[in-house]
Amino acid sequence: MQQDNAASPRPHLLCVVAARPNLMKMAPLLAAFACSAPQVRISLVHTGQHYDVAMDAQLFAELGLRAPDINLGVGSASHARQTAEIMLRFEPVMRELQPTAVLVVGDVNSTLACALVAAKLAVPVIHVEAGLRSGERDMPEEINRVLTDQLSSLLFTSEAGAADNLLREGIAAERIHFAGNVMIDALLQQLPRAVPPAQTLRTHGHDCPPAFALLTLHRASNVDDPLRLAALLRTMATLSRQLPLLFAIHPRTLAALQRARLAPLLADAAIVPLPPLGYLEMLGLMQAARLVLTDSGGVQEETTVLGVPCLTLREATERPVTVTTGSNTLAGTEPETILALARAQLATGGKPGGRPQYWDGHAAGRMVSICAGWLAQQAGPGG
Repeated sequence: MQQDNAASPRPHLLCVVAARPNLMKMAPLLAAFACSAPQVRISLVHTGQHYDVAMDAQLFAELGLRAPDINLGVGSASHARQTAEIMLRFEPVMRELQPTAVLVVGDVNSTLACALVAAKLAVPVIHVEAGLRSGERDMPEEINRVLTDQLSSLLFTSEAGAADNLLREGIAAERIHFAGNVMIDALLQQLPRAVPPAQTLRTHGHDCPPAFALLTLHRASNVDDPLRLAALLRTMATLSRQLPLLFAIHPRTLAALQRARLAPLLADAAIVPLPPLGYLEMLGLMQAARLVLTDSGGVQEETTVLGVPCLTLREATERPVTVTTGSNTLAGTEPETILALARAQLATGGKPGGRPQYWDGHAAGRMVSICAGWLAQQAGPGG
């Protein structure tokens, strides 16, 4: 890899990705840096936390995201082992590249692990999607968010209320910038290329129903407990008899289904099982769905911008603006509540919602405008 002269003031930003949502946030950022701040040298590191090679390659291509400079190839493990392994593999990269700053996105284990390494080496951390809080400290992602924010020097928030969370936690106001939701940049850029549902269903050997709901499940709290997963699937089976349900099955969920021998619950219902889908395929399905049921934070945001009714199968959300402003409703995990809310949404055409502030496709530009000057200060004499 090409090295800059040590005396050069040119700032060097090391950007970290690890999982599918990270890629959707990073692609607009790298494009904005290339367009508006070409003086910033960018290195892209993929930790390999999510390691489906085919899906990774497809998503990189769909988003127009350049190949990573380094792939740490960490793979799956327990939270402690994975976080430790990322740190062990990331530290030598940091020592070799000596970046001006490290940019991390979201709330996965790689986000915290790389922020910890950078902070211990006295390298400033930039956190994109800072300040989101669900209040659920038993949720690993919540711990990652809180600690990453404490380690960060520059924090970009995606919704207005996130700054209040950061201020309550003692983070100085001058470090916080409300720039908007960069994942929505990717959505709005790629929406014209969304794959029609009939094409997606045909590709995977199914006919496309004239109307359908869409389901995604992957949170540990929903899929790792066989009793909860079985209850959710029975609820979905009941709902599918009113409206066919397309179920894009996450690898973690598939493993849980097989481990608990719950696949027969799908066979006895109008549920169409689908493998993990490409980004453009999922966009097409979400846009056309009459109702989306999910435990994904990103899907809550995407359905809000698409104006599609969404039921979040969790007790709390770290993205409250999708509920207060958008088309999302917290449904919890109780079968009766989920069914009642779903039937009400279908009967009324869904909860009306609007697009939150700065979810306009220009968040990356705002972030890069702030980053460019800040990085120049960090890279300059005494920076």
